[in-house]
Amino acid sequence: MSFSREAWQRIAPLYARILDLPFNRELAAGTLARERFIFYMLQDAHYLTWFGKALAVTAARAPDADALIQFAGSAREAVVVERALHESFFRSFGISAAEAAATEPSPTCAHYTHYLLALAHNAPYEVSVAALLPCFWIYWEVGKHLLQIAAPENRYQAWIDTYADEAFAQGVREVIQICDRLAAEAAPPVRAQMHEAFLRAAKLEWMFWDSAWRRESWPV
Repeated sequence: MSFSREAWQRIAPLYARILDLPFNRELAAGTLARERFIFYMLQDAHYLTWFGKALAVTAARAPDADALIQFAGSAREAVVVERALHESFFRSFGISAAEAAATEPSPTCAHYTHYLLALAHNAPYEVSVAALLPCFWIYWEVGKHLLQIAAPENRYQAWIDTYADEAFAQGVREVIQICDRLAAEAAPPVRAQMHEAFLRAAKLEWMFWDSAWRRESWPV
């Protein structure tokens, strides 16, 4: 069994819980409160900056040109393309660049991004790739799911379309292929670490959406 197939089977119950989160159910219905979506987008902007850095570090460590191109391209997309999506929503919701910049990362956002960056710098290359994969893959799956059930004239349709788009899907497939190839060539202990990193990142995906629903703040 390929790494990706086994990893997804392991997180299948968790993925079902992600789809059932109030945030995602209301996002599909178009009834999600403005304040919750703004909180999510502000935190996602912070996340993507650090996610892009983790991708760039991983790209620098890539052992072959194809992986280097893939992760360097993904880093650029995270910082440039998806930032444009955020800025579009910020304009529509009346959020200035200064207000966005003044928002600090939530505890979950800080935990997730620092986890990815720590692995990118310190873990085996294969493990860093496995930790990055859930963000790509889960968003693609969620985007496809929401596209099928989204209410007509959904005010969050642009967000849904971004992650259900075939161009995004192609990038996800390429990362899955890289991860499967690395796992097939990895020693058993490294493959086990890859599964652990994939599961931890998937859990953090659940936590990220949940934290947006709760509009999480630092307790002290």
